[in-house]
Amino acid sequence: MRDRHVVVVGQGYVGLPLAVAASRSGRTVIGVDLDAARVDELNGGRSPVGDVSDAELREQLDAGRYSASTDFTSAKDADVVVLCVPTPYHNDAPDLSYIEHAAQQVGECLAPGTLVILESTTYPGTTEEVLLPVLERASGLGGGVDLQVAFSPERIDPGNPTYGLHNTPKIVGGVTPEATERAAAFYRGFVETVIPVSGPKAAEMAKLLENTFRHINIALVNELAILSQDLDVDVWEVIDAAASKPFGFMPFYPGPGVGGHCIPVDPMYLSWRVKQFGGAAKFIDLARDVNAAMPLYVVTRVQDLLNERERSLKGSKILIVGVAYKPNISDMRESPALPLIDILRAKGAVVSYSDPYVANLQLTDGTTLSGVPLDDEGLSAADCVIVVTPHADVDYSHVAGAAGLVFDTRNVAPRDRPNVHRL
Repeated sequence: MRDRHVVVVGQGYVGLPLAVAASRSGRTVIGVDLDAARVDELNGGRSPVGDVSDAELREQLDAGRYSASTDFTSAKDADVVVLCVPTPYHNDAPDLSYIEHAAQQVGECLAPGTLVILESTTYPGTTEEVLLPVLERASGLGGGVDLQVAFSPERIDPGNPTYGLHNTPKIVGGVTPEATERAAAFYRGFVETVIPVSGPKAAEMAKLLENTFRHINIALVNELAILSQDLDVDVWEVIDAAASKPFGFMPFYPGPGVGGHCIPVDPMYLSWRVKQFGGAAKFIDLARDVNAAMPLYVVTRVQDLLNERERSLKGSKILIVGVAYKPNISDMRESPALPLIDILRAKGAVVSYSDPYVANLQLTDGTTLSGVPLDDEGLSAADCVIVVTPHADVDYSHVAGAAGLVFDTRNVAPRDRPNVHRL
């Protein structure tokens, strides 16, 4: 087996599943992370990521194929280095500082012949225009000669019970054809299907297309939900009816906003990149505006429902059910629950939340909320219960039966209850 020694930089939602999968394929893997507490946790056999169980992690630790470290010099003996670092979007611009720092640290340790793969989502051109020059300067190696570089976008969907790393096709684009083939061969060791493309830009763009497609279609149904309310039409019924067409339609569903790193962040990378050339990504920018406005729309609907009951939002007790960005996980990245809670609190509501996966929640102003039990006492005491994240292990019939007023943003509560209102 070629490329047996692997270093994966970043041991989060993307890097840890990749490191464990590569380790399981028989490779020796070192997971590098700057968080010393996380490294200790990993070496102790405790996984901070839901897609990797403690048992799976311990199996690779016990086999001697996986270990975690804060030391980038681990890369000096690596055949392959994979960068899985954050790429946040701050102040209307991509933040590539994590990529640049990791490339600098890794580059200082690289030996000739090493393959470096970037998995972090970013704009087209990053691999060749940002990553490669940093690696070359730090290592003194020539890209395509002594150093092979490729991009392969992560496609991790946390908590997905059907599709994981092994059965989600992997796109690979190298700076050179040799880099493409070598990276493809590496991934074929633990991924069922690998799709080579012409180069890094095509691979970078493919990832952005995937999430821009979702971003725009979610914005479309969110806008339709608002219009349907004004037209006295059930948007959920309409979507189900349209989805009966066996061709030419794919159902998307409205909600209180969009969350996670992918949908609200990735399209903005493409929008920013286009603006550097004097262009405009009009659909993307419009979709951002529509989706970003949904938390305020939810608050407005709740405010109207309370007014009908001669209650003011100010001083009302609002219980949020589910705050993670998607069902059945604890991930809070870009969760729409955060701006929703901020708006409610700014209007004087007394907000609490219940989520079986999130014990404590830090708000944008630094305030920390602790979750409360989803019991009859809390449900009946709330002036309004807002269902935000539809976790599978929550009994929504019980919620609807115990609460006086429910605003359901996910269409999971019983439809036949007069106290239940839907987005």
